[in-house]
Amino acid sequence: MRRSTLPLHGVRVVDFGQYIAGPAVAMILADLGATVVHIDPPSGPLWDSPANATLNRNKLIVPIDLKTEEGVSQAQVLIGKADIVVENFRPGVLSRLGIQFRALRKTRPELITVSVPGFASNDQLRREWRAFETVIAASSGVFTNMGVNRVLMGINPSFSPLPLASTYATMLAVSAAVLALQARERRGIGDQIEVPLACAIMEGLAYNSIRIEDYPLRYRSRRGREIDRRRHAGLPMDLSYESSQELLDPLYRNYKCKDGRMFYVTCMSHKHHAKRCLQVLELYDELVAEGLTDENDAYRPVREWTSDHSICVCPLPEYWANKIATRMKAVFLTRTAKEWERIFAKSHLPGAAQRWLQEWISDDHAKQAGLMIEVDDPVYGRMIQPGPVVWLEESGKAMLRPAPREWVGFDQAVAALSAIPARRPAARPAGTSGGWLDGLRILDMSNVIAGPHSASYLARFGAEVIKIDPATPLYDCSNTIVVGMTHMRGKRSALVDIGSPGGRDVFERLVKSVDVVIWNATDRQVKRKGLDQDGLKALNPDAIFCQLDCFGGIRRGPRSDCLGYDNLVQATTGIMLRFGGSADRPEDHALDGTIDVMSGFGAALGIAAALYQTARTGRAGRARTSLSALSGLLQVPFCYDYKGRGPFDEPAGPYAKGYDALVRIYAAASSRGLMLSAQERDLPRFARVEGLEGLADVPKEDRASFLTKALGAASAEEWSSRFNAADIGAAICEDIEIVRSANCRPADGTSGTEHGSYSFSTFHDHPSGRAVTQVDPYAVRSVVGKVYALSAAEKYGASTRDVLRLLKYAEGEIDALLAAGAVSESWSREYLPS
Repeated sequence: MRRSTLPLHGVRVVDFGQYIAGPAVAMILADLGATVVHIDPPSGPLWDSPANATLNRNKLIVPIDLKTEEGVSQAQVLIGKADIVVENFRPGVLSRLGIQFRALRKTRPELITVSVPGFASNDQLRREWRAFETVIAASSGVFTNMGVNRVLMGINPSFSPLPLASTYATMLAVSAAVLALQARERRGIGDQIEVPLACAIMEGLAYNSIRIEDYPLRYRSRRGREIDRRRHAGLPMDLSYESSQELLDPLYRNYKCKDGRMFYVTCMSHKHHAKRCLQVLELYDELVAEGLTDENDAYRPVREWTSDHSICVCPLPEYWANKIATRMKAVFLTRTAKEWERIFAKSHLPGAAQRWLQEWISDDHAKQAGLMIEVDDPVYGRMIQPGPVVWLEESGKAMLRPAPREWVGFDQAVAALSAIPARRPAARPAGTSGGWLDGLRILDMSNVIAGPHSASYLARFGAEVIKIDPATPLYDCSNTIVVGMTHMRGKRSALVDIGSPGGRDVFERLVKSVDVVIWNATDRQVKRKGLDQDGLKALNPDAIFCQLDCFGGIRRGPRSDCLGYDNLVQATTGIMLRFGGSADRPEDHALDGTIDVMSGFGAALGIAAALYQTARTGRAGRARTSLSALSGLLQVPFCYDYKGRGPFDEPAGPYAKGYDALVRIYAAASSRGLMLSAQERDLPRFARVEGLEGLADVPKEDRASFLTKALGAASAEEWSSRFNAADIGAAICEDIEIVRSANCRPADGTSGTEHGSYSFSTFHDHPSGRAVTQVDPYAVRSVVGKVYALSAAEKYGASTRDVLRLLKYAEGEIDALLAAGAVSESWSREYLPS
C-alpha cells in the first residue's frame, strides 16, 4: 500500500523539536502521511539517544544554526512552505531568535503553529525554568503520588523514568494540530496552538487529582484504608512489598505460576468477569457454598445490601479477599503463566503474564499486529521500533514500513516541501471564532476510561456528545460513576439496552443521527453489534467509526481479541516489572489512567485524521488505536532494539532515584524531595550556585554523595531558587493535593487556559450534591479555535428522555420503552451510591 493513501498525505511540516515531545508530535504526523523536515543544530540533537531513530523516522533532517542570520533565514524559507510548524523550546525562545509565529500568521493566516513548552507561556513564575521532563514531573506531583503502594512502603518521593509529561503533551498537541487542520479545510484559517507539558500531565492525571467531598467509604480500597489507619494512629509507613500485595483484591492482583512467572488478573468490578474467572479456576461453586454472594443490585446504598459483600464489587471485605486469594494462589501454581494466558484468552477473561520490555519488543503478537516494526536505520542498522500509535483501517498497512531518517542539505529540504502542491484553503467565512468541532455530533458507546475520555476531550472544542450505556450497568460504581465524574463532563447521558428490540431501534436512530461513533471493543464485539464496515455503511455511510481496544494493531495477531485494561497492558509491555524492579515483584505504575488517558487522546487524533480525510476526499474513515500501541510511545526512551544494543538498564525498582548524580531526587533539609535535572554541559553553571561551587572538580563517581551532603544543608525552596537562578533544571517534588489546592477556584464557566500551568475548578453545585474539584480542560490553548468550559458530569441516564425526543420519539413511545426496560433514566436513587 502506498503512502499516498494515508490521511495526512500532502501536509507539509517543519519540526524544530528536540528531546521527546516536539519530535514525537512530528513523528506521528509523518506516520500518518505528512512530509516532515526536521531541523537540528549543526552539532546534532540536544538529546543523544537511539530513540531519535524512532522519533525522526519518515523525516528529512537538515542541520541549521538558528543562532546565525543565515540559519534564521533558511528556517523562514522552510516555514514559508509548511502547513504546520512544531517546536518545544521555552516560551519566547524562537521569537528572540527572529521567528515570531504571530507575525508569520499575519502573512500566512492558514499556517498552523504548535508550541509544546515545559511550563505555560502565561506562567510568570516558571516559564523561564529549564523544564526537562523530570522537572515537570516533580513540580506536578508525579514522583510524590506514585500510588498507595509506595506510600504504604514509606518510599516517597519515588522516581519513574516514564516520560509521562512528554507523552501526554505529544498526544494532546498532535491531536490539536490535526483538529485545527480539519477546521482549516472548512474555514480557511489556521491557528496558533500551545500545549505546555505541565498542563498536559495534569490533564493526564485527572483521575488522580479529583477531589470528591464526603467520599463514601465503600469506594476506599483496603490499601487506602490502611494508610488512613496508620496516619490516624501515628504509625510509620513501613509496610513490606509482600504485605502490601495482600491488601489487593483477589481478582485484581498478581499470582505466581508453576514456572515462577507472575500472572496478572484483572477480573474485578465487571458484572460477569469475576464469576467467570472463579468458574474457570474451579473455585466458584465451593466459595458460593461457603457464603460468597453476588448482590442483585450493587447500586443501592450498602446499608440496604443483603450481605456485606458482592463478588463483582471492589473492594471485597478482608475475610473474603483473603479466603479467595489463598485458594487462587494454589490454583495458579498448577500451570505455567503461558498456559494461564491461553486459558484466560479462550474464556474471554482479562489476564496476562508479566513481561519485561525486552520480551514485549520481540513478542509474536507485537510483531504480527504491527505494534513493533522494523526500520533500517542508517546509524543502528535493522532496528525494532514501536509501531504507529493511531491509524485508519483503510490505509494503516502503508504505515508499517516507514522510511528511516535521512540527513539532507537545505536545498534538498526546500525541494521536498516545494514538490508538494500547497492546498488552497476554503474561503474564510465571516465569524470563524467558534470551536474546531462546532456542529459535530458524537455517539460515545465506550466504557471505563480511554474511550469515554476521548469524547469528553473533543467536547471542549464544540462537539455535541451523546453518551449511551446499558440500561442495567455492567460495571460496579467505581468504574462507572466515580471515573465518570471526570469523563462524563460535557456530555448528555442516556441508558439504552441495545440488545432489546426497542433499544436496538433507539441505537440505530442514534447512529443515523451522528457524525462519529466511538467504542472501545474488540473486532469480535464490533462485528457482533453490526458496527463493522458493512454494518455501519448500511446505517450511516458518512459516519466515522473510532475503535479502541487493548491489544489491537494494524494487522491482527494472536491477542487481537483479548480483553484488557490499562494495568494489563502495563503487565504485558514491561512497565510493571520495571516499576517493581524484579520479575517476582511487579508493581502497578500506580497512576490511574497511565495509558488510558493518552489512548483517549489517541482516539481523538484518529477522529481528527478521519475528519480531515473526509473534508479532503469525501471518504469517511475508520480510526483505530489501542492501549498497547500507546505503550510504545510511553516507553520511547528505551523501547527499541538492534544488534549491539546495550542492556535494558533504565532506572527500575522502588529505590531508583534517577538516572545519575545530575538527574536524581535528593533529600533537602527537612527531608523534602528535590529533583535535580542537569547535564554534563551544565557543570560550569554550578560554579554560580552557592554551596556547590566545587562540583565540577568532584570525580564523577563521587558526585552523588557530594550532592547528597550539600543539598541536605538547605531547604528545597532555597535550592530550587538557587538552581533556577543559575539556569539549572530543578524542582521541588510537590504533592498533587498541594498543587490542586494552590491553584483552585470556584467553577466560573471558563476553561482555565488563562491560569498558567495549573488550573482546577470546584463545582459547589455539582449534580452529585457534593463539592467536586477537578482539573480544568485547559492544556490546549489556541488563538483562533475556541476552547469551551465543560459542564459537570450529569447523573447517568439524566438525558435519556431528551435524547429520545431528539430522535423524534413521542412521549407515549418513550414511556413504553421505559416500561419495557429498553431504556432507563437511572441506575440508582443516589448519584453516587453511599
